[in-house]
Amino acid sequence: QVQLVESGGGLVQPGGSLRLSCTASGSASDNNAMGWYRQAPGKERELVADISYGGNTKYADSVKGRFTISRDIAKNMVYLQMNSLKPEDTAVYYCNVRRWSGTNYWGKGTLVTVSS
Repeated sequence: QVQLVESGGGLVQPGGSLRLSCTASGSASDNNAMGWYRQAPGKERELVADISYGGNTKYADSVKGRFTISRDIAKNMVYLQMNSLKPEDTAVYYCNVRRWSGTNYWGKGTLVTVSS
């Protein structure tokens, strides 16, 4: 079982920045990929960005050029730097870990609200 703890959400004005962090328990070498998903009210959960053990990244088209995902394997952490935030980025952001076995684990989520 992997425990994921997210932090860094909050209220920010449009155009502002936030940095999300997620700490995973267990061994980092067991994790194939780590990433961030989000779910806005009334919408399905969607991929925001993920990063493989080898450092390959993938982003949703809506966040390319604004968000940056990074990973610290030694600390078993993943980060999401969010710049130029828009009201449509408002959502609960969930940390995800995908093990080499294919099993997925999820954090409890952190709320990001972009509003003036």
